[in-house]
Amino acid sequence: EFVRKLPIPQEIKKQFPISEKIAQHKAERDEAIRRVFTGESDKFLLIIGPCSADSEEPVMEYIHRLARVQEKVADKIIMIPRIYTNKPRTTGKGYKGMLHQPDPEKQPDLLEGLIAIRKLHARAIEETGLTCADEMLYPENHRYLSDLLSYVAVGARSVEDQIHRLTGSGVGIPCGMKNPMSGDISVMLNSIEAAQSPQMFVYRGWEVKTPGNPLAHAILRGAVNEHGNNIPNYHFENLSRLYDNYAEKGLENMACIIDTNHSNSSKQYMAQIRIANEVMHSRRHSDDIKKLVKGFMIESYLEDGIPSDQYNYDTETGKISRYRSITGYEAIGAAVIALLCGGGFAAAVLGSYRLKRKTYRYPYESRAK
Repeated sequence: EFVRKLPIPQEIKKQFPISEKIAQHKAERDEAIRRVFTGESDKFLLIIGPCSADSEEPVMEYIHRLARVQEKVADKIIMIPRIYTNKPRTTGKGYKGMLHQPDPEKQPDLLEGLIAIRKLHARAIEETGLTCADEMLYPENHRYLSDLLSYVAVGARSVEDQIHRLTGSGVGIPCGMKNPMSGDISVMLNSIEAAQSPQMFVYRGWEVKTPGNPLAHAILRGAVNEHGNNIPNYHFENLSRLYDNYAEKGLENMACIIDTNHSNSSKQYMAQIRIANEVMHSRRHSDDIKKLVKGFMIESYLEDGIPSDQYNYDTETGKISRYRSITGYEAIGAAVIALLCGGGFAAAVLGSYRLKRKTYRYPYESRAK
């Protein structure tokens, strides 16, 4: 059933244009982020925010808080707020994000959703100067936000899809390819290769050509085995293996973002702090891993629970699925501490190997002589 014809991206952009201020902020931010992926800048990326942007006002409050922290760590960290307006559903049921349902208490309205997500992304830049990230769940919808976004991610369920890979080759901003649910990193690397290559395909009724996207890169989010158990892939050995496979492929701008949630944390929100610290420890002890890992993707929000008690609201059953996420200050604090205060941890680890290095003096030795 064809419900109604929706405006094309050009029409929505014309109706809701961006200001020169927004365009300038985006150009400056895009360049700063690009330099991180190319290795010209040693700043660290923090792609951070809620699992789903379900309501404009709480999202804006959160981004304003991030903006205040960004000012304090601007010399070391670039924060890219997550405004994820689409929510993938494994079974196709439940709340699918602001695009589908701009008001979680009302029925889906995709036209209002398209307008709402464009206004939200524009407002975030206008008020805070922070351009944001969104998941490219529906490649044909990217053009509605293409003049506002500084980062897109392709999820674990989508990374094997041809149109996601080909669209990623023409978005012109960093495009993160997650490892698939199986954890097979060769699938992820093939996706990056496709996105980095020039392509020709059909897109929104047009024959299009893309130049290839040298900023396409990896995101490690953990895996799920055949028994439904979560398998993390952020450990030193995982990162070393990815570095070798990346180099073997000969891909441009080797880069990886570590997703500290999902299967890496088994969705245990406080584990994200420990994971961030371990990855930073690996970066300190390996130049290869330091070159590879460019940042973290962290799930956090204003407070525990669900914004306005409407996060995952099933209109048929009335069921609300609750979860607790790490707050913004907890996540940012963990990243800053990991970046700036790792020396003591490294010294402690080195000290634990004194026996191996034959520098430890047993207490009884002096008494035995």
